[in-house]
Amino acid sequence: MDTRRWSVDKIVDNLQSYPQIIQASDQLIKNETVAFPTETVYGLGGNAQSDEAVSKIFAAKGRPADNPLIIHIAERSQLEAFVESVPEKAEKLISAFWPGPLTMIFNKKVGALSDLATAGLSTVAIRMPDHPVALALLKKTGLPIAAPSANSSGKPSPTTANHVWEDLHGRIAGIVDGGPTGVGVESTVIDCTEDIPTILRPGGITKEQLMEAIGEVRLDPALQDSEQAPKSPGMKYKHYAPDAPLYLVDGERAFMQKLVSEKRKEGLSVGVLTTEENKNYYDANVVITCGSRADLRTVASGLYDALRQLNHENVDIIYGEIFPTEGVGAAVMNRLIKAAGHRIITN
Repeated sequence: MDTRRWSVDKIVDNLQSYPQIIQASDQLIKNETVAFPTETVYGLGGNAQSDEAVSKIFAAKGRPADNPLIIHIAERSQLEAFVESVPEKAEKLISAFWPGPLTMIFNKKVGALSDLATAGLSTVAIRMPDHPVALALLKKTGLPIAAPSANSSGKPSPTTANHVWEDLHGRIAGIVDGGPTGVGVESTVIDCTEDIPTILRPGGITKEQLMEAIGEVRLDPALQDSEQAPKSPGMKYKHYAPDAPLYLVDGERAFMQKLVSEKRKEGLSVGVLTTEENKNYYDANVVITCGSRADLRTVASGLYDALRQLNHENVDIIYGEIFPTEGVGAAVMNRLIKAAGHRIITN
């Protein structure tokens, strides 16, 4: 399959009238798959009402069929067409955070969407992205668009069009290049079907922000205990992993350098995932920074690109620093722990 690439300046007005948006939306209407930028990562979009389109998403990514997809909409008025009801707390979250990096889980309206998109569950995950290109595409198609991250399943999520090209070119109809994404980690997922909403995946909206908006929220126990069965089916799979094994190091810099030196003496090529503050400390084959420890939002934004850079360096093993879990740090550590397959070395 030839994969087309459309470049779009997200700053311009009236994006819906641009030929690139029209051509990309035509492909989505024809039940083809198109990657596009959101404020979090690039998504791989397909018509959420079409089994054909949804099947193409799963095939292109190599994604397990029991891993449900997030549905993207452009207008609040679309929501009632796909869900049984919108609880009061969900309405408050919509007012506070849509459009934005928050996905909410509702009881779905039977027959409104492809059952493949929801993996046969009685619930559906929906969000409204905060990105002009994504919103222009959604409005132009008039469709609910299922859109997981536009990467090969299990690999680091894409934050640029080039990342998408690396993984999916030849497997999808097109890529809308709207430049780098902003938040860098996927949306927060919160289950709104219970009296006390439950965070299933930390992301761009923090637990603290959610509590400020609606009061008490819970964390899925699987987020803190890898032995617990996750409430969301997709959370049981490996995600975000670089090619080389990643080990997180809970200890001082000197302890991590000791680990690095030992592996280099064994003849291995060692990569280090660190921050701007510590990049000159480590003596390794490759040292890659993912942001500044003083601002964890820069770490969230740069994390996946850093993991992909380490892939390009063909290292044998990677050691990475850990981060505080307050605020967006919860999302950063969630992704790092999954990328490392829960391998953490403690001093």
